[in-house]
Amino acid sequence: MKITFYGHASLGIKIKDINILVDPFISPNEKASQIDINTLKADYILVTHAHQDHIADVEAIAKRTGAVVVSNYEIVNYFGALGIDGHPMNHGGKWDFEFGTVKYVNAIHTSSFPDGSYGGQPGGFVIEGEHKNIYIAGDTALTFDMKLIPLQTQLDLAILPIGDNFTMGINDAIIASDFIACDKIMGYHYDTFGYIEIDHEVAKRKFFERDKDLMLLEIGDFIEL
Repeated sequence: MKITFYGHASLGIKIKDINILVDPFISPNEKASQIDINTLKADYILVTHAHQDHIADVEAIAKRTGAVVVSNYEIVNYFGALGIDGHPMNHGGKWDFEFGTVKYVNAIHTSSFPDGSYGGQPGGFVIEGEHKNIYIAGDTALTFDMKLIPLQTQLDLAILPIGDNFTMGINDAIIASDFIACDKIMGYHYDTFGYIEIDHEVAKRKFFERDKDLMLLEIGDFIEL
């Protein structure tokens, strides 16, 4: 499993020969100007919620690649009206895709489209594929619901928001890593704009002091599990 960071909360995941994008907000992000969305491959696009900074490039990429949008019912219907194929899910549900199993789990946040229309309830994803298990939290506060994840899935990596203000910050993300029983964390949803800028060294030190590993990838860099 290969995981590439495209800035903000945008990810690329390659499992076997399947390419998955998560929350593509790339072309409007000045910090990700080196990433050309027209070169990205996508068989599936996973969307955690409807905010602009998570869906900006969904339509363009899906129409170019034929990718299937996987998200809540409302988001899938929204893109379906634009002629884009989708697979609707809701909280607690899971589905066996060709690359592995996806479960849509709770997140505490808001969700509306740029025009203000209802974007369904926000969520995160637990993905099991290629004998590796990851949790993509989406935009969320710290929540006791996270404790449910390790009751069913032993995680190899958790991708958590750490920018604070709109989501969890560093201290809550450390507690979240305890809740999900995963000490290998990739941070995201930080530094894109002023409200969510963080001190990288302080963040890494706080995780290290709790015997945890916080990875802060440069945009375009990747890790392999």
